[in-house]
Amino acid sequence: MPLALLALAVGAFGIGTTEFVMMGLLPDVADDLRISIPTAGHLVSAYALGVVIGAPLLAAATARLSRRTVLIGLMVLFVAGNALSALAPGHHSLLAARFLSGLPHGAFFGVGAVVATNMVAPERKARSVSLMFLGLTVANIAGVPVATLMGQHLGWRATFLGVSAIGLVAIASLALLVPRDRAHASATGVRGELAALRSLPVWLALATTVAGFGALFSAYSYITPMLTDTAGYADASVTLLLALFGVGATAGNLLGGRLADHSLRATLFGGLVSLLVVLALFPLLMRTEAGAAVAVALLGMAAFVTGSPLQLMVMEKAAAAPSLASSANQAAFNLANAGGAWIGGVALAAGFGVTSPAVAGAALAALGLAVAAVAYAVDRRTPRPARERVVTGHVPEVSRTVRR
Repeated sequence: MPLALLALAVGAFGIGTTEFVMMGLLPDVADDLRISIPTAGHLVSAYALGVVIGAPLLAAATARLSRRTVLIGLMVLFVAGNALSALAPGHHSLLAARFLSGLPHGAFFGVGAVVATNMVAPERKARSVSLMFLGLTVANIAGVPVATLMGQHLGWRATFLGVSAIGLVAIASLALLVPRDRAHASATGVRGELAALRSLPVWLALATTVAGFGALFSAYSYITPMLTDTAGYADASVTLLLALFGVGATAGNLLGGRLADHSLRATLFGGLVSLLVVLALFPLLMRTEAGAAVAVALLGMAAFVTGSPLQLMVMEKAAAAPSLASSANQAAFNLANAGGAWIGGVALAAGFGVTSPAVAGAALAALGLAVAAVAYAVDRRTPRPARERVVTGHVPEVSRTVRR
């Protein structure tokens, strides 16, 4: 595997850290800015909104530039957003800075996934994507806990300065390790890029992402009360258990990349079935501390097995604009974050019990399976020559055939 994947993973590590660290810093930020916890929670939403808006727009707007230049530019924007977060004098300025920090998130992963797949042989495409995503999953094991501790002892502003430093390391790594390339898109402009998304298979793939990862976030958003109120863990133990989720997610990400190189569709279906089963068993597993620990690890593993297959499937279905489609998938991931948390909250507010968000998540996983089955049926009805796509790139190979 090329060393350039390390540069992509460093960038993903920084992005993953800044995305999830705000959850642990909310009380500190609320106290310092003299706002309520629910008001401080808008800072999480502002980042997610930035991802959803920035992912397709930045990918389309930069379509005529070289991918190396785009990646470095996106990371510069990332550093600026986190530096402004550290310097924000009040709540509204911090909201704007968090929105700015989220803008490059989806486009970085989207363009980075195309760069990663164009640097390896066709039979290693999924593994290359999983290695880039490794930075995101490792952030949940090391980056977020360390950044949270830094914020608690040195102040939350120090955390965002530290994340900015990670971004600077990523910029240097991208400049040194990612090969130079030429502009990669035809002169079709933004309208031509967006036209590539006007197909049912693309939207079915994106819908699978929303439903599948919505299942994850329906349960994960409320994992702390499950662990403390049902499994009986002390509050101090929750951080270690969340790190265990990161370990499971890392293992699932690497496993999914390896399996998807052999059979993308089978890996996707297997991951969704596993996620459904794990979530359905949550009420039972959460009755004991040991069972809860196993459930948390399996949740991360089952969910992230599907990460690489979904990313590659979206890129395949919009082969004329792989960077834009790949970025749109990251927007779908963040829609899943918000939508899954809302659905889990509805189940909880309805009085169905502390573990009811996991059951709601199982229903979403079943929905994801249904959408994936429809996508498979549509693909089977498409004549084979139309299903064979070529994704063009210049880093360094000229083209690669995407395998399903």
